[in-house]
Amino acid sequence: MRHLLPTPADLHLHSTFSDGTESPTEVVQRAAEAGVRTLALTDHDTVAGWEEAAVAARANGLALVSGIELSAKHRGRSVHVLAYLPDPSSPALARLMARVRDDRVGRAERIAELIALDFPVTWADVLAQRAGDATVGRPHIADALIAAGVVAMSEEAFARILHPAGPYYVGHDAPDPGEVVRAIDGAGGVSVIAHPAGRGMLPDDVIRSLIEDGLGGFELGHRENTPAGVAHLERIVTAHDLIVTGSSDYHGAAGKPNRPGEHTTAPDMLERIVRAARGTEPVLA
Repeated sequence: MRHLLPTPADLHLHSTFSDGTESPTEVVQRAAEAGVRTLALTDHDTVAGWEEAAVAARANGLALVSGIELSAKHRGRSVHVLAYLPDPSSPALARLMARVRDDRVGRAERIAELIALDFPVTWADVLAQRAGDATVGRPHIADALIAAGVVAMSEEAFARILHPAGPYYVGHDAPDPGEVVRAIDGAGGVSVIAHPAGRGMLPDDVIRSLIEDGLGGFELGHRENTPAGVAHLERIVTAHDLIVTGSSDYHGAAGKPNRPGEHTTAPDMLERIVRAARGTEPVLA
């Protein structure tokens, strides 16, 4: 049986199971303190934080929409696709997540090896920054650089040493967005393109193809989106009756400046996600 979920709803938050700085329990607590009533934990290419988040959500009186932020790439540009309430045991979805996680670890190690040629940071130092068995990524390298005194903060690490145009950058493998959207749909989830109107937008012909593949909607409420980009995508949303979400993309108090609840999802859109999903039920308070 489906239930109306309480709002405000923030449907994009990260924990230490990917590139956040706080545990799922702490993320839920920060969301509750900000007045959020329904949240989605959407760690990158993993569902490892779902169980802890569910326990914390019940303890704090919040509803939880279990999610994932899946990595994709179109013509060399990263595209992130949010998956809401999918069945994580779906073979196609599980294979995609494993593929990207494995590549992310190898990529991080290659970047660390290059950085170690010029700075006092080793792969062991990077591994020491992750929590538990979280997948290692560039944020952990940034933390290692901070711990070594090379930079003062994460933003400096990404602007100076981890910048894509810099000498230490290593590209990564990722499936195309269509493959990701189809895998989410096959797992009974609802797919939403994250921050789609920010640094470069997908061409309209690609968007049309994704809609045919089962794309559910766009995250139009996000601090990285531009007004012009949002206006363009709103026209597509109206023409195809797509879902619109708003989210914080919270990475922890010590992570990005994003804060829980700074953008939220309208009640009717939240209900559309819950009604469309066939993979996993939301966790109720």
